[in-house]
Amino acid sequence: MRAAVYDHTGPARDVLRVVEIERPEPGPGEVRVRVDVSGVNPTDVKARSGEVPRPIDEFQVPHQDGTGEIDAVGEGVSEKRVGQRVWLWFAAAGRRWGTAAEWTVVPDEQAVLLPPTASDELGAMLGVPAMTAHRCLWVDEPPNGQTVLVAGAAGAVGHFSVELAKWAQARVVATAGGPEQIGRAREAGADLVVDYHAPDVLDRIQAFTPLVDRVVEVALSANLPLDLALSGPNTRIVTYSSFEPELTIRVRECMNHNVDMRFVLVYGVPRPALRAAVHTITVALSEMVLTELPVHRFALDQIAEAHEAVEKGIGGKVLVYLR
Repeated sequence: MRAAVYDHTGPARDVLRVVEIERPEPGPGEVRVRVDVSGVNPTDVKARSGEVPRPIDEFQVPHQDGTGEIDAVGEGVSEKRVGQRVWLWFAAAGRRWGTAAEWTVVPDEQAVLLPPTASDELGAMLGVPAMTAHRCLWVDEPPNGQTVLVAGAAGAVGHFSVELAKWAQARVVATAGGPEQIGRAREAGADLVVDYHAPDVLDRIQAFTPLVDRVVEVALSANLPLDLALSGPNTRIVTYSSFEPELTIRVRECMNHNVDMRFVLVYGVPRPALRAAVHTITVALSEMVLTELPVHRFALDQIAEAHEAVEKGIGGKVLVYLR
């Protein structure tokens, strides 16, 4: 089969190669998937670049997320799974077989039935972003009926956070930068969208709600003052990213707000919580709650360009097509 691989980390054009390698066979408890679309996430780029290094078992096929059709199953897996169209998650987590290849093998539960109403593109956008959004929203308690602030709502995690929160009957305040991103957050269903470049961000949000119950935060280092100004004793700030690797916190200020802070890295989320996320996402898909981000299409031979697009922060979602 054709696959993108790297055997050491570095710049995309220096380390990524498209090669012919042996098609993998599913082991016990595994399924093999003929991949149609592979989703590229910032986490994939960071692993390949070495920014967040991970062990490489001889070679690494990148990318955690994708969609395709099961064409073979390993021992202990029902033959009824053959022919199912599925979305994939964590394909390359601790494994060499990511989704940037014509075939991949994953544990059975990591190939999830894709409803017929969901496109291949939407399925390939789920995985890391939607499961991160679920964890940020559902950690500790469901967001049902809460007021939620979603920072950077035009990004993949932000987009699915808005849609999942609205589905849970939450009121959603979103921030985004620029007319296109603001429009995207509104289309996702946010009740209020504010340009985070505006000087009166806090005033505009507080005219809608004086405090929020939960913050889904993409840029903690930049946004903590705003988050604290909107926080009270029942507020949880849940962050999955930050512009700066270190953050200085004024302890007394956080104490004054009685704020609760949580940090999320989806790869470390307990397995039962990941299964709960998969269940919730699948139900939301079946109810046609989740929608696609704008697509940037790349062929497998353009794998380096796809990674570079993610590194440049291109809006929407970068997808690599295998068929």
